[in-house]
Amino acid sequence: MNSQTPIVQVTDISKTFEIPGRSPVHALQNVSNHVDKGEVLVVIGPSGSGKSTFLRALNGLQPVDSGTITIDGVELTSSKTDLNKLRQGVGMVFQHFNLFQHKTALENITMPQTVVLKRPPEEAEKIGRELLERVGIGDRAGNYPGELSGGQQQRVAIARSLAMTPKVMLFDEATSALDPETVGGVLELMKNLATEGTTMVVVTHEMGFAREAGDRVTFMDEGRIIEEGTPDTLFDNPQHERTKLFLSQII
Repeated sequence: MNSQTPIVQVTDISKTFEIPGRSPVHALQNVSNHVDKGEVLVVIGPSGSGKSTFLRALNGLQPVDSGTITIDGVELTSSKTDLNKLRQGVGMVFQHFNLFQHKTALENITMPQTVVLKRPPEEAEKIGRELLERVGIGDRAGNYPGELSGGQQQRVAIARSLAMTPKVMLFDEATSALDPETVGGVLELMKNLATEGTTMVVVTHEMGFAREAGDRVTFMDEGRIIEEGTPDTLFDNPQHERTKLFLSQII
């Protein structure tokens, strides 16, 4: 981390979902945060706390009702901003892999490069093969998603995002849909990315990862940031009663 302008700046964002026949859901309530270049921000909290809404807001997948989000100097929340162009610099890895089933692992990585970034096919393939090696499945380039395990598919999804040379990577419960035996490998890959200086915002229930890889941990509940700090501070000496209760139930 450094003292330069944060690469992600979030100021007072709010989002309310109107549900017919029910009370409005205040998914985000005046949330402010930031992420420095090379920092790993981990967001934790119970289901329904606003974590995923916050993360999806960071690349415009979830428009907010008010407040501002700035990514590397560009205001995402401005009506003048080209969201498709901005998203090229924001990689996102979801719970489910969203791979093209009729494309091989390599093709899933090369196609976005040639279509979106207009890279020559030879360059895109070279980058794709290098990234498959980097994520530990270089021997699976010719396999289709249906021939890969869940963990291998998630590695392809991560490689696909990295191929776009993003300024920041967003991970939304990237291991929650995986078989328990494959979770560890994907978390290890994410830790390696953190060690290499990748700017990351990670929503996760994996407290071991949060403690080991996070530079800062944010605890959310009911659409608000309740508490945040370094992993050691938040996990070993939480100050807020709600944080203490949450941690006591999962650790």
